[in-house]
Amino acid sequence: MEKPRRLKVIACEILFRELCYCAAHAQQCVDLTFLPKALHDIGARQMSERLQQAVDATDLGAYDAILLAYGLCNNGICNLRSPLPLVIPRAHDCITLLLGSRERYQELFSRYPGTYYQSTGWIERAVDSNSQPNSVTVQLGISCDYQAYVAKYGEENARYLMEMLGDWTKHYSRLVYIDTGFGDFGTYAQATQREAEERGWAYEWVQGNTGLLQRLLDGDWNTQDFLVIPPNTPIEPTYDDRIICCGKICQEHCPDPV
Repeated sequence: MEKPRRLKVIACEILFRELCYCAAHAQQCVDLTFLPKALHDIGARQMSERLQQAVDATDLGAYDAILLAYGLCNNGICNLRSPLPLVIPRAHDCITLLLGSRERYQELFSRYPGTYYQSTGWIERAVDSNSQPNSVTVQLGISCDYQAYVAKYGEENARYLMEMLGDWTKHYSRLVYIDTGFGDFGTYAQATQREAEERGWAYEWVQGNTGLLQRLLDGDWNTQDFLVIPPNTPIEPTYDDRIICCGKICQEHCPDPV
């Protein structure tokens, strides 16, 4: 009998429940390492450095490939490389991974711009970015409320800063709960609906899908949905439908998705 491949998975902790389920059903031998959700708050360079540390800590002799359960995530996976092959879903962010395909993600994005998504993992792993000293909001000084700005800069400057920086929520008008069927999703969906009502936003429940994550862990890597990076080759964004590609020195090994 052919032995299964040994695969190392490095993932965002918001996918903990979904990936544990997929690992239990995986056709390959899978080991999981989860990194904090807060990595998304510290900027692309620092996030990439932290992910590279996790890649470098992998026992090269124990695995056949490293799987990244991340999307492009504001370029947080850019320039990562490994002596082992790296496998990454073609996804802008984890919402695609929770919905099951980038086609469904794009469909919802096109129909409903200004949508903020939540899931079991997003709720359970939520961390106030303003409490993290190395978060982007703290480093840029945009984590203060009006009174803090007044105390620091004076009332006139405080009004100007609030007007210029604004509130990130002003770009959203819809809150969606993605239900993948794991966790206390009934309570979480109700809490998401209450939050939408408090903000004056529309609310919707949508069915999640773990199919993309399952195929990642099963080793079912078609070029349409996954990018397999050859050893010692960096990941780069494409700014087109492919989302990510191999570094320029090795693009001949990264065919366009069919």
